[in-house]
Amino acid sequence: MSDDEVPDAGLSLLVERSGPVTWLTLNRPHRLNALNDDLLGRLAVALEEERRSDSSVLVLRGAGRAFSAGHDLSSDSEEVVMPGDSVADRERQASYIELFLKMWDHPKPVIAAVHGYCIAGAAQLATFADVVIVADDAKISASPMLPLGGGFISPLWAFSVGASRAKLMSFIPGRQISGKQAAEWGWAAESVPAEDLAEHVAQVAAAMARTPSSVLRMKKIAINRTLELQGLRLTALMGTETDVVVHNTAEVLAIKAAIERDGFKEVRRRFDAGETFV
Repeated sequence: MSDDEVPDAGLSLLVERSGPVTWLTLNRPHRLNALNDDLLGRLAVALEEERRSDSSVLVLRGAGRAFSAGHDLSSDSEEVVMPGDSVADRERQASYIELFLKMWDHPKPVIAAVHGYCIAGAAQLATFADVVIVADDAKISASPMLPLGGGFISPLWAFSVGASRAKLMSFIPGRQISGKQAAEWGWAAESVPAEDLAEHVAQVAAAMARTPSSVLRMKKIAINRTLELQGLRLTALMGTETDVVVHNTAEVLAIKAAIERDGFKEVRRRFDAGETFV
């Protein structure tokens, strides 16, 4: 969806029903759909409402040039300036997982249609969708552009791409793969040319919707349970605590202070140039 197609720039999440398919559109294109409290809160409400709607399939996508650039790390965002103590930080991180699990546990299939950037927390969000379909040229990263956390996002990648590739994506801040590579690795189900993504996803969603909802529900439970027996749900929740440990290291606190003072782009430029902050 391009910027000029966004029907209401005043809402951070758009909900549009088309026959048996509901389209949930992350709608902060001016911020590359960076995730903030307002957007995530609206997504939680929409997912709850869709449990009772007549739709059979949900599609999550982003407006403008990206699916999402991940959690909002602007100098005044809650992720940077309001971490609170360790318990408060852990509760905030857990709230993200609880929201993402609303997709995982949702009675209806959720398709993530990924184009442009899909970074860090956004890649984690998409991981909890039932099916991920990406544009060939999408830019996908399991970690943010700066080393700000640890163990929150990338462990879940091990379930789809294996431990070695998950570590590769985690140990190098901002390490990216293309949508085509994400499909080859197994993180995404399919990749298609960017210009075909919307139509292809619509066709996949319509095809799914022809299967009775009760059958879709039980198939989803059966497949999810297979991964949960391997520890996926526990891994997701454990990640909130390892993230808190990293948030309180001297190195990360120094980087966050620099972001609050100088802005994310400037700190990233200095990090890429080899500067240390402690």
